[in-house]
Amino acid sequence: MTKKQVLFIHSAGAQEFHQGSNELAAYVQKALGAEYNLLYPKMPNPENPEYTLWKVQLEKELTALEGEVVLIGHSLGCSVLLKYLSEEPCQLSISGIFMIAAPYWGKDKDWQNKEYTLPYNFVSSLLQTSKVFFYHSRTDEIVPFAHLGHYSRRFPQAITRALDGDEHYFSNGLPELVDDIKDL
Repeated sequence: MTKKQVLFIHSAGAQEFHQGSNELAAYVQKALGAEYNLLYPKMPNPENPEYTLWKVQLEKELTALEGEVVLIGHSLGCSVLLKYLSEEPCQLSISGIFMIAAPYWGKDKDWQNKEYTLPYNFVSSLLQTSKVFFYHSRTDEIVPFAHLGHYSRRFPQAITRALDGDEHYFSNGLPELVDDIKDL
């Protein structure tokens, strides 16, 4: 049986053992089980990320995939995935896009960065994907909860999961994410 492919693009910042998205990615792989192959590539210079460098790495990862895939972004990884998918043609069959603690650039005063700001029509590029999910903690201290609202207003077709607590890294896991992936 062919394993289902899951590409996980991590957050910015240190990505060593027990840092950044590492524990969340390990949880997702374990919880999804042997039916899934989670790919968790190293992204260039995560402590000082640049969209153009991450875009090149993301393109390499996507072109190496075949068939139907699941895409997961965590924090800045969401920004990179969404920007790439809204600006570049993607020949893959994407069964679901899962965004965890996604920053929304260009709206709030402290979140201005043209490098990651999505084009105005970004939603039209994602409509070909059957399912798009956003997960965000109500009291996330890194990416404000209001960012989930920005996405839900611009992309009402997406499924949003407002989560109790202050998790950003979800070091102990995110069962809702795993359930949603398995339900595809």
